[in-house]
Amino acid sequence: MAGELRKLVADEIQARSGILRLDPAWVARDWLPPGRRLGLPAEEYDLGERGYVCERWLASTTKADNVVGPDDEGISSIRTTGGARINLAEAVAACGDLILGSDYSTTHAGLGRLAKIFDYAVRIPLHIHPPLEFARRAGRNSKDEAYYFPPGVDMGPHPESFLGVHPSLHRDRLWGELVDAVREWNDDRVLRHSPAYVQVPEEGFFIPSGVLHAPGTALTIELQEDSDSMAMFQALNAGAIISKRLLTKDVSEADLAEHGETAPLHWIDWDANIDPSFYDNHRLVPLPLRDEPAASEVWIFYGSPKFCGKRLTLEPGARYRSRENGVFSLFIWRGVGTIGGVDVIGESHDRDELLVVHDRAVDELEYVNTGTEPLVVLKMFGPDLCPDAPSLPRRRF
Repeated sequence: MAGELRKLVADEIQARSGILRLDPAWVARDWLPPGRRLGLPAEEYDLGERGYVCERWLASTTKADNVVGPDDEGISSIRTTGGARINLAEAVAACGDLILGSDYSTTHAGLGRLAKIFDYAVRIPLHIHPPLEFARRAGRNSKDEAYYFPPGVDMGPHPESFLGVHPSLHRDRLWGELVDAVREWNDDRVLRHSPAYVQVPEEGFFIPSGVLHAPGTALTIELQEDSDSMAMFQALNAGAIISKRLLTKDVSEADLAEHGETAPLHWIDWDANIDPSFYDNHRLVPLPLRDEPAASEVWIFYGSPKFCGKRLTLEPGARYRSRENGVFSLFIWRGVGTIGGVDVIGESHDRDELLVVHDRAVDELEYVNTGTEPLVVLKMFGPDLCPDAPSLPRRRF
């Protein structure tokens, strides 16, 4: 069976000249209503007991951690030239050398990152992701993440995010109030401990594991570590109490036995949360990479060797050539064109997502805008593939 899969993937790589076409991976959540900005027909957002489609995962090999849902929820599919679909996670596991490259596949188990679009009608509850030491104890991964707020999209009713903790708060006092909040599990008072920041189109934030955050309602393109682990601290959201399972679902049995339902409070990185220069140290703005006549490329995700991403914009008729260090995925946000000879159409779910395998990525790839509007393409990379990506500032108040 593995041999058959390897041959199928190898044949597809050859037929597609190393540029694989991917189908969307839709993810439902049962704890928040959808923003309905993902381009689906209205009736397709409601999935019954699974909840609503609130996210689209991009070039994903990660399974969504939902109680109800299919075994491959969140995992992308390769669409073959013959119309068949290949599970991307299975393809990477069977053909790591062909997709990731021989050298990279010996040091990295897979793509190592998760890209997604999340689309909620209300703010996501205040929550946290486990730092690596806590995540590993539960058989999970840490979840550093970064956001990009694309322009030209309705920002929703609450386009502001609560991030970190007010620097003036005393840790001992805050600890006691957080303990009460998670034990009682009946309101949203934890939000009062966190400052809110406006979500600005074309900007974003970098949020490491261990930092409290409640993302606002702007449509968000997110790049993160390969993980769906978290702990919710806010019980009441959008007028309803969410399941307390979301507080402890990713806590190890040992930590749960020692600390009970307050175990996720030990994930908090206090220095990072109370940083007086939090905004300066976590805000992402586009940083120029290349600027050519009718074409420009900027960094939009940066600040970590774990993942990074770029935005390429081509004016009508423009051509642009570039090569990368290894495997990467592409999401066509707007416009019409070709990439390495493959036709792409933004906002068309069967033509807006590609995966470029290593051997093709390191060769020069041509991007062409064949339409009458700008062609906007996002490139997303996993661990250790962009050593030239910018660092985040480290300012102190």
